Amino acid sequence: MKKTSFVLLLISGLIAVAPCLAEQKDAANCKDHPLLTRLPDYWIEACTLKQFDAYGFMVGKGKPVQVEGLFTNIRYRPPANLTTKPSTLQVLRNVENAVKQVGGTLVATDSSKETLKLTKDGKELWIEVWADYTGKYILTIVEKAAMAQQLAANADAFSNSLKTTGHIAVEGIYFDTAKSELKPESSAAITEVAKLLKGEASLKLYVVGHTDNAGALEGNMKLSQDRAQSVVQALVKSHGIEAARLKAYGSGPYSPVASNDTEEGRAKNRRVELVKQ
Repeated sequence: MKKTSFVLLLISGLIAVAPCLAEQKDAANCKDHPLLTRLPDYWIEACTLKQFDAYGFMVGKGKPVQVEGLFTNIRYRPPANLTTKPSTLQVLRNVENAVKQVGGTLVATDSSKETLKLTKDGKELWIEVWADYTGKYILTIVEKAAMAQQLAANADAFSNSLKTTGHIAVEGIYFDTAKSELKPESSAAITEVAKLLKGEASLKLYVVGHTDNAGALEGNMKLSQDRAQSVVQALVKSHGIEAARLKAYGSGPYSPVASNDTEEGRAKNRRVELVKQ
């Protein structure tokens, strides 16, 4: 009787523990990407999220395309007690169909991997799904974007470029889309321009605004002029630079430094330059 009770207790204990074994917890600080849910009962083994990184997405056999931007990598595993695991093709088709339902397209595919692309709400996302026979799969998603410049060149670098080329693009000057008010994070770059002017009392500058070619020409011309004027005003009002030493000018889209056919090129073309008078 005692032996039977022990066996029943052991069996009931295993029944109670079994669901816990199946319910694997996601790795710390990991969650699904907003674009896609996961396969039922799957759990996240590991994940990587970077504000800016690059990844080579396959667009054909031996043809990777480097995409830069917000980087997400999520590794999914099926529960240990799943008796019938989805096939590699089943996993790939699930992700493919989900992306297509929101307007995405299939770019490339092979036996264990697919590349998809989605443009939505002005954002371009690249998606790679890799799967294998064990049922596990990996999602790699990059939301394409230009890097936000966090470092500004110093006054010495500005001076050297002006002496050798007569002009320099100032990294670290930021505006919201279609607006001309300087963003607070522009202060470091503006301070370095002020140091340049204070260190060279005879120096006079054109402050030239540039845009990409998106939108109407007249609007871009005015926007570039207004942005250049905002930089001038910041130098005069916040740093005491004489207004007579500065002249704002808007060049709009007329002096691109890269192709406007790509977001990377357009980002380079949206700039403020200093030109020696």
